[in-house]
Amino acid sequence: MPIIRLELVPGRTPEQKSNFAREVTRVAVETLNCKPESLDVVITEVPKTNWAKGGKLL
Repeated sequence: MPIIRLELVPGRTPEQKSNFAREVTRVAVETLNCKPESLDVVITEVPKTNWAKGGKLL
């Protein structure tokens, strides 16, 4: 059972997240030769206050 995890800061619409899940599933099914129902996509939104880049909080 493949699991694909995406972490990002909040701000994407439900439609954008849905489109991402659909497309990444399509590519994973083709690439990994697995069934769509065996694949999980987990999207985690991390507030900027909990995300640092280059040693500085976003």
